[in-house]
Formats: sequence, structure tokens, C-alpha cells
Amino acid sequence: MPDKNIDDLSPAEQGASVSRRGFLKLAGASSLATAAGGLASASRVAAASPDGTPEQIHLTWGKEPWSEVVISWASLAPAVNPRVRFGRAGGTKTTVHGVQRTYTDGLNGEIVCTYHARLHGLNPAAGYEYEVTADNDSNAGRPFAASFQTAPHGRAAFRWTSYGDLATPNTNWVLSSPQSRFAVQAVERFQPLFHLLNGDLCYANLNPAHQPEVWRDFGNNAQTSAANRPWMPCPGNHELEFNNGEQGLDSYLARYTLPENGTRFPGRWYSFRVSSVLFVSLDADDVVYQDAAAFVAGPDPLVPAGSTGNPPIAPGTSLYVRGYSGGEQTRWLGETLREAAANKDIDWIVVQMHQDALTSSKTGNGSDKGIREAWLPLFDRYGVDLVLCGHDHDYERSYPVRGCNHHAGMDAVTGEPVETLQPRPVMTSNPPDGAFDTSQGTIHLILGGGGTSAPLDVYGLDAGTGKVQAKVFTKPNRPIAGTTANTFVRQPADALEDAIWSAQRDTGTGYGIAVFDHDPGTPGGKTTITMNYYHAPGADQTPTATYELFETITLSKARRS
Repeated sequence: MPDKNIDDLSPAEQGASVSRRGFLKLAGASSLATAAGGLASASRVAAASPDGTPEQIHLTWGKEPWSEVVISWASLAPAVNPRVRFGRAGGTKTTVHGVQRTYTDGLNGEIVCTYHARLHGLNPAAGYEYEVTADNDSNAGRPFAASFQTAPHGRAAFRWTSYGDLATPNTNWVLSSPQSRFAVQAVERFQPLFHLLNGDLCYANLNPAHQPEVWRDFGNNAQTSAANRPWMPCPGNHELEFNNGEQGLDSYLARYTLPENGTRFPGRWYSFRVSSVLFVSLDADDVVYQDAAAFVAGPDPLVPAGSTGNPPIAPGTSLYVRGYSGGEQTRWLGETLREAAANKDIDWIVVQMHQDALTSSKTGNGSDKGIREAWLPLFDRYGVDLVLCGHDHDYERSYPVRGCNHHAGMDAVTGEPVETLQPRPVMTSNPPDGAFDTSQGTIHLILGGGGTSAPLDVYGLDAGTGKVQAKVFTKPNRPIAGTTANTFVRQPADALEDAIWSAQRDTGTGYGIAVFDHDPGTPGGKTTITMNYYHAPGADQTPTATYELFETITLSKARRS
């Protein structure tokens, strides 16, 4: 019998501790993985030529996307004189040396080598060619080569794309899917200036004995697009890994060089601006109530490889990092949004994060009051237009929301009233002209079907009223003891509310990609963002390269200058 992905497991299988390949155990409503027994050190380097050949090549924006790009990559063994040669087509080439960044995986002991070359002084809206190589590059005669385009400086039209929850096309891994290869190809089909990757990049922490290998599969798959245009990520719950840094983010932080945030937590959150759009990327792991990262379900401990020197991790242990920044991220967010609201050259604010403040998914995780408490008041105060999330593996769009209704939820067990801070829609139907004025409220989009998908029955209805209901986490959620000795499960969301804010749901498939086209408009007129969401019908059964238009919406508001 072939191995199953988590989405293929029945609720009964998900609720019990299920063994997979002798090292994986699943437990709880979140269907998250742990490992038991000894973890053998990875044999990847022994099985491959130990050289410095670049792989997993990807781009990110620097501080100013019109003048700075970072090229990052990895190699199977330490690279000797890692470097990038770049320049305009037919012009003089400049060499920039890569800065090495390494970490040792805290579970299998593998040393991972990554490199980062920052290209400064680029021209706006210009095309560049580049090569990545090293003295011990086995392909030095024909090094990896690609090209990219910088962002415009000042108001100009541009396109970006977005989804989350990509995974890998290698089906040896838990929650992998062949559709993730087509999802990367879909980005190239639409030729955006850049792509927003909304967390849960590869699910390495569901494969604890092989985390670096899963990251490698993810990076080499994403390279098809990410080597040609910046892929700007945010961390999700599955980027958190045992023994890999204080928040478990060493794998993520080693691979990505992201715009500085000026705090003692570099790389976790950041912002950048293209045209008159400010993009803000957040780490919602810092504020959510739900616990959805790595935990040890038991009954056995998770035993790291002896070479790591790390002790066994006891059953019931959870990598729960809520509040890790001590409020520093929220303070940074407030200041960033305040400055944007005061800047007449910024018309739009788009926020990216992984977990959801608004989702009515039945089979997914649920809405999180922690986000509603910490960040939605800031979104309201400073006029955030659009929030892009993943986490629940489906597509859902909210109406514009502003403020909240109090005590509109109910306890999921007792039915007693519960404070969920139910977001209040400012309209309950699409506007007659088809254009949403987001100066009146924020639209939330769930884009969690990059390379993963939930079962088709994805939205909850109240049996009595027929209304769409949302699950909500309203208090800290930790693993609790299960019915078998030394086993642990996760509590489901503790509350329900009517999803009066939900405007559109895709009940056909969870797989899809959102394509955004920004028109800066003219002085005294309107500026717009048009979103076309394309889904992949049938991909839940058979992976497909066919993406079809599901819906189009337009955001429209007065240009500020």
C-alpha cells in the first residue's frame, strides 16, 4: 500500500497516532507530524558529488527593489570562492562574491551551506543577466545562468502573483504533491515582477529525519521560477523546526536574505515598496493562539542523531512560539503602517502572512483571534487594503471588513456566547460597478493551494440555519494528553461564529494562483489593483498544468498624489 499524504487520511486516521515509515506519527485535528526512535544522519552528501555546484537558486528584493537584488543559493559541500557575475545584456559584467551562511540541522546533524550575493546600484525597470559559480563548481564550464528585471522607481504598472503552502513534487515526503511542480510553472506562465509565497514553503518539519532533503527538493523545484524573479516568503507554522534556533527558523533564515526590519529579529518580518504599493510581510506565529508547528505526539520521544548532541524530545513537547518577540513585531508593524499612511506616495498597503484572521474552512485550521486582537485594529487604523494568507488549503475571499461585532461567537462544545471579535463587513454583496473601495475596509484572501489542497468538502455550514460558519481559536491551544498512554493530540478550535464576512469560496478545488495587476492611475484620478484568481480543476485527483480563471475582482480608490 503506498504512503498517504495527510490530506488523504480519514478523520479516524488523523485522530489516532499513525505510524509511517517507522519515524512519523500523526495526531490531532491539525494532522501534524512528529518522529520517534533514532534518526539516522542523512546520506545526501555521500550519495552525490561533494562539490560546490550551485543549486536551489533564488532571488529576493533588497532594501530598494528598483536598485538592489539578492541572489541566494546552496551547495552540497562548502563552495570555494562562490560568486555571481552579472550585468546588462551585452555589457560589462561585475563579480560579487557570495557570503556563506551555514547551520547544522538539529535533528539529523547535517551541515547545510548557503550563499548570498547582494547586487547594488542597479538601474530601475532594467533587465540583467547573471551567472552563479564557484571554483569547485562541477559545471564551471557552463555555469548556471538566468536573468531578472528590477522594479520600477516611482509610480508604474506592474504584476505580482501569490499563493502559499507549496510543498515539493517529491512524493517521498509527507504533504508533498506533484502539483507543486505545476504551481511553480504557473508563476512563470503569468510572468510577474515578483511572487509572494505565503508560508508553509515545504513542510520539512513533517519529515523530521530528512528536513534538509525536503528543503533541497523545494528549492530546486522553486528555482524554475525563483531564479528569474524574486520570491518573497513569510514564515509559516511548518517552518518551525525542533533544535533549529530559538524559534526553530534556522533552516528558513539560512536560505533567505530579506529586507532589514531594524529589530533584533531580522528576517522574520519586513516591508518593501514597488510603485505606490507598500508590501508588509509578517510572522503570524508570533501572535496566533493556535499551536500548529512541530510537536511530539508520542508514545516515544523524538531522538535526534547522536552527532547533534541534542537530547531526546519528550512526548507532548510542542514548538509553540506565540509571543516570542515580546510585542516587538506589533510595535514595528504599527510604526510601519503609520509612516505609510502619512506618505502621499503610497496608495496601497498589502499585508502578507501565513495564518488566517478570517477563514471558514471546515477541514482546515480555522480563524485566529490572536491575529484579530493584535493586528486587525492596526489594519483598520491605517487603512490596509489587502491581506494575503495561506494555511488553510483552499481559496476564500472576504468582503471588505472594518471593526468587529462583540460576543457574536459560541463555544464549540457548550454553545455559550464567546468573544471572537467577529470582523464586521462594510458590505454584504459585490458592488454594482464591480470595484471594491478598500479605503472603506480590508479584503482578506486565503491562497493556501499552491501545491497542496484540502478535501473538496472544505466549508462548514450550520445544520440549523444553513449559514456558513467559521471555526475560531480564542485562547492558547496546546497539545493535550490522548487516550493512549504518553500520546498527545491537538485541541481543535474552541469556538464558532457565522462567517458573515465571507464573500466567495472555491468548492471545486483548493489548488490555485492569484495574479494581481496594479495600475497607478493618473493624478486626480483612480488607482486600481485587479486580482484574477486561477484554479486547477481536477488537480485533487490528477496533477495538471491547466489553470482556469475562477474569479476577477478590482480594488479601486482615489490616487493620493
